[in-house]
Order: sequence, then structure tokens, then C-alpha cells
Amino acid sequence: MKKQLILTLALMITLFSFAQKKELKALEKAVKNNNFAEAKAAAKTLEPMLDSMDDKSKSKFYFARAKALYANGAGAISDFDTAFEDLTKVDSKYVSDLAETKSFVQNELLVKGNEFYSSGKYAQASTMFEMLYKLVQKDESYLYFAAVSSVLAKDYDTALEHYLKLNELGYTGVVKEYYAINKETGEEETFDKATRDVFVTKAKTHISPGERMTESKAAEIATQIASIYLNKGENEKALEAIKNARALDPSNTTLIITEANTQYNLGNIEEFERLTKEAVINDPNNTELLFNLGVVSVKAGKTQEAKEYYKKVIALDPKNDDANTNLAALIMDQDKPIKEKMNALGGSNADNIAYAKYLEELKAVYKEAIPYLETVVSNGKADTDVVKTLASLYGAIDQGDKAKALKEKFGL
Repeated sequence: MKKQLILTLALMITLFSFAQKKELKALEKAVKNNNFAEAKAAAKTLEPMLDSMDDKSKSKFYFARAKALYANGAGAISDFDTAFEDLTKVDSKYVSDLAETKSFVQNELLVKGNEFYSSGKYAQASTMFEMLYKLVQKDESYLYFAAVSSVLAKDYDTALEHYLKLNELGYTGVVKEYYAINKETGEEETFDKATRDVFVTKAKTHISPGERMTESKAAEIATQIASIYLNKGENEKALEAIKNARALDPSNTTLIITEANTQYNLGNIEEFERLTKEAVINDPNNTELLFNLGVVSVKAGKTQEAKEYYKKVIALDPKNDDANTNLAALIMDQDKPIKEKMNALGGSNADNIAYAKYLEELKAVYKEAIPYLETVVSNGKADTDVVKTLASLYGAIDQGDKAKALKEKFGL
């Protein structure tokens, strides 16, 4: 009885193995003939048999199912994840054309991804680049391009997921870059090393070859993580992300500015001011930073400092409307103590003499402010309040003709 049972079991295993091979051949044949619907059906039949397959059969199954699901690029996008995962399970010693197939799919996805990106279809481009990363996980740049595309598609949740993964992987994007100068255009061009060498040594179309390491993308990635967290209102997470990045690159101006803005959103104005000043040391001609320091100085009651910052902005960018307007406003504020003194005077002869003196001081203040408002008006972007203010200042310094002309020009 025991012997009979063993013989029956052996027969079942033999029959089961025969069924596996038969279905596997049917799957491979359907794939070869591009009958992908038939191939997917055959794969479904084989799935329950996976546990009993040997390594060779499993490799052939995963390879065939991957090709069936991918369907030469015509398969459902939802099936591609499974297809690429299947390719990672294939042992190349059993499937000779695995590398060729992966290379074909990689090139095809890369072309599609670039086409989508170039035509502004960023969501589709992100999907293609994400698939490329799943197919070739050693090339983390594909995940980076997926993240960038997601940002452009305004899909910030997906972008954050990709950026956090890149951060976790320690991705920097630093690679060696080979370059040479095009003799005809005089412009620098970058290539892979082999191509660059051909152009320089054989074609003789390029000169002055060189090589360098590209800049790290770590700061950019951290900044994007922080920015997305900020947009989501998760300021504490944003601050943590940017501080981690600054630990790796403490002098990076972009990171300093991002941390400063994050501190501002958290209400830490003193930290914002300190960090912005630190950024200005690295980038002394950055008008935006200088302007922000002017604004913060005003809020802190540091009027003289604010004036100096606005003047620095104007020295770098004479037509900067915001700096000119704010500086004019600070100068005009100087009239308040003068007016208070004038209002406190009586009607005596001494008071009249003092009044005349204060009036000249008042006019001097307005004359100092006028050129900045004139710049704003001449730029053509002044609002009605600025025009009215300038006209009133003209009147205050006895230049009624200018005030009248200005009002007529702007229909006031």
C-alpha cells in the first residue's frame, strides 16, 4: 500500500512537471508571436505552479511574463511595474537575451520620457522616468528626473516621495564631465569621454579638452523637500530637512536662504535676519536678500539699517520699484517729529522764526524722498497712491507746476 502511494505521488509530480513545461512553452510561443493577450492568459495559468518550478523554469516564466505585460510598449501602464519587477527576478544564465531586452526597454522608455518632457507633458514624463528607475535601479538619475518632472507637473506628493527616496539613497548626481571647445563656434560642449576624444584627436573639430566633476544636487534636493513641506504647511519637517542638508553643505547660499525663509514662516524673525545676513556674505550683490533685510530691519525698528539696505539694492538695481518706494517712505517718515514741533508752536515772533526753520527742514526731507518716487513713476509701474504722494510732495516744496503736470498726465 505504501509503495503504491509513492508511485502515485511520483506520477502526479511527473504529470505536474509535464503540465508546467507545456504551459511554459505555450507562454513563450505566444510572446514570440506577439500574441500578448494569449500570453497573459497562459501566465495566469502558470502562476499557481510557481512554487514547484525549478530556478530555470522560474526565470523563463518571469522573463516571458514581463515581455507579455510590457507588450513592446503597448501594454497597460499599470502592468509595467509587475513587468519590471519580473525582469529583476530573471537569472541571466538561463535567459541569454535578458540584457538585450532590458536595454531595448530602457532605450524605448528613455525616448518616450524625453519626448514627454520636451513637449511639456510632465506627468507622463515622470511616469516614464520612474519606470526607468525601477528597470535600472543602479541609475538613480532616473528617479531624480522623475522627481523634477513631478514638480513641473505640480504633483508635489509624488515629487516629495521621489526626493525623500533620493535623500535616503544619498544621491548627489555628481559625475565626471568631459568637455572641449568647438573650433567653429568657440563654445564649450560636453560629451562622454570616447566621443570627446574622437572630436579632439581624430576629427580635429574641437580643442582644449578637459574634465571636471559636476556640482552636487544634494542642496537642490533638500531645498525641494523643504519647499514642498512648506507648501504643505509642515514647517517643522521643512526645517529639519534643510538643517540636515546644511550639515553636508554649510556654505551653500541656496540652503541658507531656504532655512531663512523657513524660520520666517515659523515666526523666528531674528533667525531669519541672522541667516539672511549670512547669505549676503556669500552673495553680496543679491538684491532680493538685501531688500528682505531692509524689510526686517524696518519691523525691528532699525530704520537707519533699513535705509542702508535699500540704498544698496538701488545701487545694484537703480530701477527697483520696491526699494525706491520703501526708501522714500522711510525718508518721508522723518517729517513726523518736525511736524510735531511745528504744531507745538504758538504765535510769537520767536515761534514764527522757528516755524520757518522747521518748514525748511520739512522741505529738505521731501526733496530727499522725491527722486526715489520719481524713479518709480518713470518706470511706468507706479500705482495711484505713489503718483498722488509725489504730486503732494511737489506742492509741499513749492513746485505746483510739476504737481499739476503729474496729475494731468495720470488723470488725477
